[in-house]
Amino acid sequence: MAVLDVIQKAEVYERLSALNREFSAIVQHLRALQQTGLFQSKASKLFSSFTQELQAEINQEFLEDLHQLELDDWGRHGRVREKWEKYLRGPEEPKKRIDGPRRKSKKRKGADTGQIK
Repeated sequence: MAVLDVIQKAEVYERLSALNREFSAIVQHLRALQQTGLFQSKASKLFSSFTQELQAEINQEFLEDLHQLELDDWGRHGRVREKWEKYLRGPEEPKKRIDGPRRKSKKRKGADTGQIK
């Protein structure tokens, strides 16, 4: 998937919004024509629903892609923020082991003296 800058992404959302406004206008015009009483066919009553079905299908297709784009951006920009937060915390101190009391190792007899049994 293409990576869009913030301006390109805003333009995509603007165009999708404009497309939805136009679908709304089509539905309003169809209803106004039906209210005149001149159009009595069964099909003319269904056009509004057909228009809204197409609108929903187009939205679903584009929004699925936009959803993935947003997830990718969220991850990418989140990593930048995490690096910045790590920088602000400064160098980390070495972690101390908290395993409980340390056991003294038992030396085998003659292991350090070089004696052979």
